[in-house]
Amino acid sequence: MAFAGQAVWITGASSGIGAAMARALGSQGARLILSGRNEAALNDLAAQCQDALVLPFEATDYDAAARAADRAWQHSGGIDMLVNNAGISQRSLAVDTAFEVYDRIVAVDLLAPIALTQALLPRMAERGSGRIVMVSSIAGKVGSPMRTAYSAAKFGLFGYADALRAEVAGLGLKVHVIAPGSIRTNVSRNALAADGSARGVSDKAIENGLDPDAAAQTMLDAIAADEREIIIGTGMEKQIGELRRTPDALHDQMAAVVASGYVKKMEEGASK
Repeated sequence: MAFAGQAVWITGASSGIGAAMARALGSQGARLILSGRNEAALNDLAAQCQDALVLPFEATDYDAAARAADRAWQHSGGIDMLVNNAGISQRSLAVDTAFEVYDRIVAVDLLAPIALTQALLPRMAERGSGRIVMVSSIAGKVGSPMRTAYSAAKFGLFGYADALRAEVAGLGLKVHVIAPGSIRTNVSRNALAADGSARGVSDKAIENGLDPDAAAQTMLDAIAADEREIIIGTGMEKQIGELRRTPDALHDQMAAVVASGYVKKMEEGASK
């Protein structure tokens, strides 16, 4: 019951991993804020939880995200954990893919979670506590064929999160990145094809993937244990993720650089 009574905001909560995390957190007594575009599905999910606010908005509407951050913070008296889960995948060869697909996926999968995190970050830092969770992918650790846009965005989440973690380690904030493999969701069915249309069919690997409720519980257990990189998968996917895992010692080293006065030195150097 690590999250009992905590205010947890989940984006992309209407289905898949986000909905599974909401159900698991709700069973622990967390106070939930559920966001996404499908308001009806969010309302259905909220009805399954004891304490949930439905806060729908389009992830790439950054002004709406900022307004949502104000409302979420005021409603809950602060956010204990932000789970940036909303995302969209891809199934197309780069040589065939319209640039608009890259633009859309990077906006949804990378810029949107950064925008929402930045909207909450000053308040979390001032309060001196909170967790920021980024749901990336195994494809954010190793570039995956037919997912060039998706891999680019998901790799970017790791870069942003790693740098942020080093900066806020001394402020009482914790940053986690989850790298799921195949989980039984609609991710491949909703993925963008080369022309930007929805693919409309699933993958065998996804259909045979991990149960989302079991995967969500594993994710939450790892967050509660303060794991910084959380690899979720089986077989080759698990092996790939573990091979590319960043050692905790390196995360600690980067945080130590900040703690030693790196920021002040950089600012003093820029002023000369």
